[in-house]
Amino acid sequence: MGNRVVVTGLGCVSPLGNDVPTTWEACSNGKSGIDRITHFDPEAFRCQIAGEVKNFQLPDIIPPKEAKKMDLFIQYSIKATQEALLDANLEITEDLEEDVGVSMGVGIGGLGCIERYSKIIEEHGPKRVSPFFIPMTLSNLAPGYVSLLFRAKSYTACSVSACTSSNHAIGTAARTIERGDAKAVIAGGAESSVTPLGIGGFAAMHALSTRNDNPQTASRPYDRDRDGFIMGEGSGMMILEDLEFAKARGARIYCEITGYGFSSDAYHITAPSTEGPARAMKMTLKDSGLAAEEIDYINSHGTSTPAGDLNELKAIKMALGEKAAKNLSISSTKSMTGHLLGAAAAIEGIFSIKALHHNYVPPTINIENLDPECDLDVTPNNGKKRDLRAAMSNAFGFGGTNASVIFQKIY
Repeated sequence: MGNRVVVTGLGCVSPLGNDVPTTWEACSNGKSGIDRITHFDPEAFRCQIAGEVKNFQLPDIIPPKEAKKMDLFIQYSIKATQEALLDANLEITEDLEEDVGVSMGVGIGGLGCIERYSKIIEEHGPKRVSPFFIPMTLSNLAPGYVSLLFRAKSYTACSVSACTSSNHAIGTAARTIERGDAKAVIAGGAESSVTPLGIGGFAAMHALSTRNDNPQTASRPYDRDRDGFIMGEGSGMMILEDLEFAKARGARIYCEITGYGFSSDAYHITAPSTEGPARAMKMTLKDSGLAAEEIDYINSHGTSTPAGDLNELKAIKMALGEKAAKNLSISSTKSMTGHLLGAAAAIEGIFSIKALHHNYVPPTINIENLDPECDLDVTPNNGKKRDLRAAMSNAFGFGGTNASVIFQKIY
């Protein structure tokens, strides 16, 4: 048994707001952050809507000159980290910096910068390419900049595993602390791929909703008429600490991370498997030491795709058993934020923690006609109060990669 790992700080930039209180209030009230794309003219695209970050202001820790060297996903991660550290009341002093790490998940990285410089090199030649182009785009420069700006000198790395990236990053951070290799880890994820190639690529796969006339109702997990997911962007970050270190410094503790599990389908690059996600959930449950009946809430992967949503519900029943599955509450907060790809599990982990903290299950909005094959409680349209002991957050990604994390109240 290793060191116990707790969460002491939360920070985010999301389609629902640029901090955790604003984002959680919108989420708990069933507000959608999805609208027509403004980052570029979407008129020629089949999907013209997304969950964009709105009114983003550069964090004061980033000089404007330095910001020009960063893609948006890096800027988002720095802003979210700044909030999380303030929320945790954790100052990384000189005597602590070698004991603090950074573990982040990024699915795609600097796609916007890649597109911009592809045009520049085509129109003006290679001499116009910025010497900062590569650092702008590399996925691991998000944790790299966080490490640099906040002086975190322990384990620093980036998990790149599509939509599962952030859960892998959070789980790896927890393992690092459990082993005693760090006292604290800044963990989470970031993404900013609402770009022409990002939207065009997923649309070409027929993965995105085309409900362009009514953006706020387009993401509708578990609804009979769901037609694909909605892209989102942003960053979610949390401060993980060794329990004894957190207690010694008098930290406010949100919850404990007691379970982390993972698997690979080895089945298909994009088509969902039931067995793979079920194995990841079973492993997470075993790692936590909890009985299936002690999981009260699951923040589902729930992307709003016809096959994926029902597949996950089958996997939940397979992993937890029919009886336990029938008694828990499930919601897909992607109905409000869209799908943040590499940052999705980080934002949804924050929602899971806030749900525990407030004993409140956020809703799955836009369920006008519940899919008749959906036979579990997916909290349609309205959130509800419920005593919550433990919450599981699921993430499944292209390549058949799966990971789940359990957040548990600490008594």
